[in-house]
Amino acid sequence: MALSSSFMLLMFSSLLVASLVLNASTVDGSRKVVLKSEGHPIIDLKDPRVQEIGKFAVNEHNREAKTNLVYKSVIKGEVFLDISGTSYLLTILTTNNDKYLANVLDRPLERVRNLISFKKLSF
Repeated sequence: MALSSSFMLLMFSSLLVASLVLNASTVDGSRKVVLKSEGHPIIDLKDPRVQEIGKFAVNEHNREAKTNLVYKSVIKGEVFLDISGTSYLLTILTTNNDKYLANVLDRPLERVRNLISFKKLSF
């Protein structure tokens, strides 16, 4: 009985990993490949963690691009469970009323957060 339970657990784990690998997608062509699960909308955009990640995205973009954008709020978002952490796809509003799409990979257990992409949205 224990052998069949272990076998079933191994099969389930293998299928889970395989489904994540088959859903691999390039987030920002030149930067990184992120293996994703299906995204889920963020319901509470005012959640302190979501706000913190939005501010991080703007600050990190400012540092990398040598710009001076000022964060205002997160107006839309999705969260993905990745094999390497949690990926946030956020639509961010800045104080000049421009909108940006940011992808942030968060690995809280390792205390690591990376800005994967940051692009201005045009409407």
